Amino acid sequence: MDKEATGSAEETKTKTLIFGGTGYLGTYIVKASIKLRHQTFVYARPITPQSSPHKINLHHEFQSLGVTIIEGELDEHEKIVATLHRVDVVISSLPFPQVPDQIHIIEAIKVAGNIKRFIPSEFGVEEDRLSFLPPFEACLDKKRKIRREVEASGIPYTYISANCFGAYFLNYLLRPHEEHEDVIVYGSGEAKVLFNYEEDIAEYTIKVANDPRTCNKIVIYQMPMNILSQMELISLWQSKTGRSFRKIHVPEEELVKLTETLPFPDNVPASILYSIFVKGDCLNYELREDDLEASCLYPDYKYTTVDQLLDVFLVDPPKPARATF
Repeated sequence: MDKEATGSAEETKTKTLIFGGTGYLGTYIVKASIKLRHQTFVYARPITPQSSPHKINLHHEFQSLGVTIIEGELDEHEKIVATLHRVDVVISSLPFPQVPDQIHIIEAIKVAGNIKRFIPSEFGVEEDRLSFLPPFEACLDKKRKIRREVEASGIPYTYISANCFGAYFLNYLLRPHEEHEDVIVYGSGEAKVLFNYEEDIAEYTIKVANDPRTCNKIVIYQMPMNILSQMELISLWQSKTGRSFRKIHVPEEELVKLTETLPFPDNVPASILYSIFVKGDCLNYELREDDLEASCLYPDYKYTTVDQLLDVFLVDPPKPARATF
């Protein structure tokens, strides 16, 4: 989709380093950085004979687009420091299991001393405002610890709450790639949820990383056209497909029980589904005076609405994607 996404002459000179750039969201962020004309670097694990064809092809694609790839591990302190001296902005989109390892990035940024902005790997619900069921709470506590380390270090930062990945969750809920007659509904299906397209999340993130207004702030991605309940989403999908789906409700109590009986990490998805689709935690707090909202910050940017994204699903149903939260 074409976007109104032009960058200023100053923005074109920004050198951006992305950790986790070959992952699910990271791939979108790398492509957004290139689109907005930033000099783009990716710090990634080395290619080995065991690397997947997808990862190898992605490296080749990035290099063909002008991306500089630095192969290394997160515990290679001197290599990361040397890489940081080549860039201005650092964005981490590392998957959840590697969230605690961001301490290595923080330590390297402190030594390098030249980074103008650091965005740690967040992109989900706003963890400092809410409490969750124990499995999800334990996961988000790791993100909170990284926030506190960033703040204690004095590094200029921006935290991003991007809420639900639109393509991922619409695919998960509606299963457009399958032949089926039913859809799963969590709880009553009436809680409001935010579904933001990954391309938009990525482009907003690049803008936020280079915006002086967002320094040491939390930016919420709360695009008003993307707030729907499960029931509204299903109704919209039915009208577009001309089909009627049988709704199978998973009771709130069943999800809670799964979080208590399944072993870790299998209990985490149930805890996330409960938080987002039963409690509506994407919207369960008021924006504070010093919070910033992405669509208000960049009113000229034409983000993709859920309605538009579903039209894409009709033409080219996506295959299931794996995103780590």
